[in-house]
Amino acid sequence: MATNNLSYQFKTANIVIKLIITNAVLFLFATLGSWIFKTSPGALMDWFVLPAAFDVLITQFWGILTYSFLHFGFWHIFWNMLMLYWFGQFVLNLFTEKRFLTIYLLGAICGGVLFVLAYNFLPVLSGHSGYLIGASAAVLAIVIFIATYTPNAEVRVIFFNVKLWQIGLFVVVSDLIQLPTSGNAGGLIAHMGGALFGYMYAIQLKKGNDIGAWFEKLMDTLVNLFKPSKKKGPLKTVHKSKTYRTSTTKKKATSSKSPNQEKIDAILDKISKSGYDSLTKEEKDFLFKAGKE
Repeated sequence: MATNNLSYQFKTANIVIKLIITNAVLFLFATLGSWIFKTSPGALMDWFVLPAAFDVLITQFWGILTYSFLHFGFWHIFWNMLMLYWFGQFVLNLFTEKRFLTIYLLGAICGGVLFVLAYNFLPVLSGHSGYLIGASAAVLAIVIFIATYTPNAEVRVIFFNVKLWQIGLFVVVSDLIQLPTSGNAGGLIAHMGGALFGYMYAIQLKKGNDIGAWFEKLMDTLVNLFKPSKKKGPLKTVHKSKTYRTSTTKKKATSSKSPNQEKIDAILDKISKSGYDSLTKEEKDFLFKAGKE
C-alpha cells in the first residue's frame, strides 16, 4: 500500500520534484552501492560520466546527458537540488513542464559540449584528462533563464529583497572569479555553458523565437515510441441520418453522461483554465483513480 502511495505521489508531482527525486535516488544508489560492493562510487558511475577525451566520448556518447544526473558529495547534490527547487518554481509559474525540461536538459548538454571543447582546444587544459559530473550546468541554465526573462522579480534572502538578475549576476561572476585558480576549471566552464544557454533562450523567447521548440518535438517523438500502441477494433460502417438533432435530443445526450464523467469534464476544464496545480488533493486523487479504471 505504501509503495502504491509513493508511486502515486511521484506520478502526480511536478517536474522539479521528479528531477530532485531522480538525482537523489541515483546519488543514494552510488553511495550505498559502494558500501555493499566494497568499491568507490566512481566505479559504479564510470559508464555514465562525461569524458573529456574525444576517443573515449565516441564510445560513451550518452555521457553528454547522463553526467548531469550524477553527484559524488552530499553538499554537491544538496546545493544543486536546493537551487533547482527554488528557481524551478519561478519557471513553472510562467511556463509548461515541457519547456522547463527543455531548458534543463539543453542546459546540461551545452555545459557538457563546452567542457569537452575546452579540454581539447584550450592550451591551458589541452592534454589533460578528466570527466564531468553534476547537475550544475543544467541548474544554472534554469537560474539564468528566469533571471533574464523576469529580471526584476524579487525574492527574500534572509533579511533582504533581492532581484533575480542580481542573483544571476552574482552566480556567474563568482564562477568567473574562481576559474583561474580553481582545481575544478572544467566544471566551472560547464557552468558557463549552461548559463549561456539559459541567457540565450530567454533573450530569444522575449523576441518571439523559441529555440527549444525542436527539442520539445524530439522529446514528444521519443515518448511516443515507447507508448504502447492502441489496438484498433474492427471498422464499423456508420450510416448518417439526414435528420437533425433537436435541442431536446441534445439535452438527453448531455443528461446521459454519468456523474463520474461530468466530474471528470469539470476537472479537465479547470486544468485547461488554471493548470494542474490549481486542483485540490481530492480532485487529483479522483482524476488519478478515474484514469486507472
